[in-house]
Amino acid sequence: MKLILATQNKGKVKEIKSIFNGSKFEIISLYDLGNNIKIEETGTTFKENAIIKAETIYEYYKEPTIADDSGIEIEQLGGRPGVYSAIYAGENCTDEENNAKVINELKNFPEPHKAKYVCVAVFYDGRNLIETKGELHGRVIKEPRGTEGFGYDPIFIPDGYEKTVAEISLEEKNRISHRAQAFSKLLKELEKLF
Repeated sequence: MKLILATQNKGKVKEIKSIFNGSKFEIISLYDLGNNIKIEETGTTFKENAIIKAETIYEYYKEPTIADDSGIEIEQLGGRPGVYSAIYAGENCTDEENNAKVINELKNFPEPHKAKYVCVAVFYDGRNLIETKGELHGRVIKEPRGTEGFGYDPIFIPDGYEKTVAEISLEEKNRISHRAQAFSKLLKELEKLF
């Protein structure tokens, strides 16, 4: 069964395809379809934005769609960047610019800088709407480390680890990450449904 993945993020595509590998679901990304639909993420929660993405792409293709919205919430910043994680340093900013802004905003706070990655994943097929959630708790550091992953991975160390998410393998990340948790739960729900 084909599922369209409503994202333009190549890092997410790689992670989610890896999670669904070996299942009866084939993940088709917007890249695979050669599509560059700009989805306005107007929600104020991860759940609202994930649903907006899934419904928008479903309406376009009329095919079962999965989507997620995710980000990092930092305790000392009152939960910021939250739903604005991807554009925290401004529209069309880079991961490095987002990381630099967070590091700068934390400079006057004492360590540890407790944080969590949050992901809400959804499935939508015009009738069924399924939602799952994952969280990865840890802390933000002031010096980026590692070259794997994307987003805030170079400055995020999960609880129980000494390495940043950017210093661990994709296989390890897919065992522990917020996105892996959310999409593994979603996969289980889809296997029950189909």
